[in-house]
Amino acid sequence: MTDLLEDQTAVITGAASGNGRGIAQRFAEHGADVICADIRETPREGGTPTHERINMKTDQEAVYVECDVSDIGDLNSAVEAAEQYGGIDCMVNNAGITHTGEFLNVDEDIFDRLINVNLKGTFFGTQAAAERMVENGGGTVINLSSLAGYRGYGDFPTYCASKGGIRLLTYALADRLGPEGIRVNVLHPGLIETKMSTEDNPMLGTDETEALLETIPLRREGQPEDVADAALYLASDLSSYVNGESHAVDGGWSKV
Repeated sequence: MTDLLEDQTAVITGAASGNGRGIAQRFAEHGADVICADIRETPREGGTPTHERINMKTDQEAVYVECDVSDIGDLNSAVEAAEQYGGIDCMVNNAGITHTGEFLNVDEDIFDRLINVNLKGTFFGTQAAAERMVENGGGTVINLSSLAGYRGYGDFPTYCASKGGIRLLTYALADRLGPEGIRVNVLHPGLIETKMSTEDNPMLGTDETEALLETIPLRREGQPEDVADAALYLASDLSSYVNGESHAVDGGWSKV
């Protein structure tokens, strides 16, 4: 692999599974040490925990830190863990949850949980990272939104609210933190094969999947590795003049 992220340390929330796992592995392959911050240590897909896999299969180091991103103290602890490798260079706010259901049946508990994990976690995760990055002379922040942060979908308005908030938060923080040498960008994954799309909100592996894939110009679902490659670009110097950008990883779905 390349040394695109040589001497960097990344904190990745939700790194145990799915897109976060893919990003953590890709970053390590390209030279970064990784803090795997997640509420669970074992992958939802099964197999070796992400940090153990990185330690076994790459030359980089990784550790697991238990982190509920709705808890500001946990976020600060995750960022603090990067100090053992010289301090945080890249923050990936990936952890998120989804919810589908009739708008008129959404109660306050459901709403608060989505906002606390998806939007509050991104806001205060960035704040915790930025405090250290300002002291260290800069860094990068990559937020994970969704196509539901671009468009409104009537089947999951709460999720749209949280992900749309992440998109505009990214723009605001790119403006605020750019002068400090901190670039802030956002990824919008489309239909990616993770437990979120096969179990939490089943879109793959159903009777409707084939018809759904026909609406995507590339005619396939994405993989966590596709999201990871986009994140690698945004974390590296290849994107040194990219700030406040929304980057869709969706096979062209959002353009048709």
